[in-house]
Amino acid sequence: MKRFLFSTAMLLAFVFFSSCLWASEPLWIDVRTADEYVSGHVDGAVNIPYTEITSRIGEVAEDKEAPIYVYCRSGRRSGIALESLQQAGFTNVVNVGGLEDARAKAADAAPE
Repeated sequence: MKRFLFSTAMLLAFVFFSSCLWASEPLWIDVRTADEYVSGHVDGAVNIPYTEITSRIGEVAEDKEAPIYVYCRSGRRSGIALESLQQAGFTNVVNVGGLEDARAKAADAAPE
């Protein structure tokens, strides 16, 4: 019985810590137009144009404290998206800048 309880406790601890690690993965949002997104984007990024960010963020993010990385072509539109998300209560949003900056940051963050 003790082994069963110990095994169960270890399994629950593993699941808990795994979910914490997974939850800390940032959500990448490309705030450019759909045509720009199709021409190239960060792997795993979702496309929500900056003009629609506040009305559509609920489709991809519920936790307002989860990390969100936004990017566009140059950083201007992602700056606007950052401000909109902050006004909507999101507290962990980063303007990564342009697409090339975002690709470099994503490559740096990728596990080896």
